[in-house]
Amino acid sequence: MKYLRFDDGGGAKWGELRGEEIAVLSGSPLEDGIRTDETRALAKVKILPPVQPPNIVALGKNYAEHALEIGGVVLKEPVVFLKATSAVVAHGEDILLPRTHPDEVDYEAELAVVIGKTGKHIAREKAKEYIFGYTAANDVSARDCQQRIDKQWARGKSFDTFCPLGPWIETEFDPSDVMVRLKLNGQTMQEQSTRDLIFDVPAIVAHVSGFMTLTPGTVILTGTPAGVGMARTPPVFLREGDVTEVEIEGLGVLRNKVCRE
Repeated sequence: MKYLRFDDGGGAKWGELRGEEIAVLSGSPLEDGIRTDETRALAKVKILPPVQPPNIVALGKNYAEHALEIGGVVLKEPVVFLKATSAVVAHGEDILLPRTHPDEVDYEAELAVVIGKTGKHIAREKAKEYIFGYTAANDVSARDCQQRIDKQWARGKSFDTFCPLGPWIETEFDPSDVMVRLKLNGQTMQEQSTRDLIFDVPAIVAHVSGFMTLTPGTVILTGTPAGVGMARTPPVFLREGDVTEVEIEGLGVLRNKVCRE
């Protein structure tokens, strides 16, 4: 089932997507919202971020090829960091090159997990019970802040608009072997299957829940494949007018234009 948030001119609403039609829900499906008799045409509404997460948790270097391309090593334990929730934008909204650090902004296509119920110390074999669904994400990163200036990741990962999510959440989805792609202005820059994740989705949920309580709506970004801009020769960073497309096989395409702040 596909769930999305949208604005039809009367404020934010939740809906169940059926083809090109949205069945309006009485509230969030994370809080037992149910279908109403109202419908909307997808083409006539504004798509909003598919969830307003209480936390955004992300994994770094979770594909071996990506870890190696940026000069790292294949990890034995997940590297976890946080992104500010204020970084979230929707499908179709702009990624803004920050006024202070616009020159080394990079793309990262990722599969995102949306948590459906509260859990702590979740066993790997129970992880699926705590997942509501999946969506696409772009873990946009200011590499100069991340790598050279701050030498830690908080600011470089958390500028406003640095976490596009969407377009919707798919609840009937198997994340074990799907292609993750990023196209920049139509050219494929990243393309790899989730079967190559070092730590798969159940392992990620188990690990993260071992140190923090996962609550409904929490978003977990599972890591990006090889092919990021900073690792290319010469480097390829986002510029005004660029268009990024994150495609997760079976989830749809998350498209965002790049503009200056």
